Amino acid sequence: MPELPEVEVVRRGLDHHVRGRTIASAIIRHPRAARRHMAGPEDLAAQMVGTTVTGIARRGKYMWLILDETDALLMHLGMSGQMLITSPDAEIAAHERARFTFTDGGSDLRFDDQRTFGHLMYDEGGAVLPSPIAHIAPDPFDPQFDQAAAVARIKTKRTGIKRALLDQTLVSGIGNIYADEALWAAKVHGESTASSMSKPRISAVIDAAREVMAAALAQGGTSFDSLYVDVAGSSGYFARSLTAYGLVGHPCPRCGTPIVREQFMNRSSHFCPVCQRKR
Repeated sequence: MPELPEVEVVRRGLDHHVRGRTIASAIIRHPRAARRHMAGPEDLAAQMVGTTVTGIARRGKYMWLILDETDALLMHLGMSGQMLITSPDAEIAAHERARFTFTDGGSDLRFDDQRTFGHLMYDEGGAVLPSPIAHIAPDPFDPQFDQAAAVARIKTKRTGIKRALLDQTLVSGIGNIYADEALWAAKVHGESTASSMSKPRISAVIDAAREVMAAALAQGGTSFDSLYVDVAGSSGYFARSLTAYGLVGHPCPRCGTPIVREQFMNRSSHFCPVCQRKR
C-alpha cells in the first residue's frame, strides 16, 4: 500500500496538472471505486461536474481534491490505485475505474486500480478535512503535527512500538516499509513495548520516520513493482536506498549482521538482530 511519500508524490503531481481546472465530466466505470460514497457512483459523478479544483490536500495516506474551495473528493489508493494524467483520446485501460475530463480540453485524470481496494468519495463541506478521515491523526509533515502530544499518546500504549507507529489515529502516514526503516535508523526493536520506552526514545523514532520519508519523497517514493507510479506513470527509486525492509539475508549497513524477517500481524518485519535488540 502506498505510504506517505508515495501519496505525497501523487498529490504534488495532481497539484501541477489539475489545480485551477473545471471538471467537464466524471465517469465511474466500476462500482467499487465509489463503494464508500453511500449515494452511489452516479451521484458521485454528478456532484463533480462543473466544480473547479482549487487545491489538492493530504493527510497521512489520504488525499483529496478541494472543489470550489468548500467540498472535497476524497481519494485513497488502496493497494494498487493510480491517479494518472492521460491524453483525452487514450483508450480505456484494463483497470480504469474512473475518468475525469476538463472544460479546457486538456489532459484527463484517470483512476486505475487493479486490485480495487482504493476508493473515491465526495464530501460536501470537507475542503479543510473530510469528515470520513477526521479521526486520522496529523502526519509528521503536517504543520498541525504536535510531536510532543504524539509521543505522549504513544507512551500510553502497552503494545509494540511498531504497532503504535502503524496506528493512524496516533500518527499517520507511516506504513510497514517506513516503520521498519525508521526503527532500523533509531536502533529500536519493533516489539519494544511503547509504554516502557522513554519519551526521548519515542521522539527519536518519529524523527527517524520523518527523515526516511523525506529521503524517500526526494526519490519519488518506493516502487517494488508497477503498481505504484506517479501521475506520469513513472516509478520511484527509494527501493535502492532501503536499509532493512525486504532485505532479509543482506548485511546490515551498520554492523554487517544479516537482516532477519519475522511475521508481524498479516505482514513481515525486517530488522537487524544485533543493532535492534529487544529490550
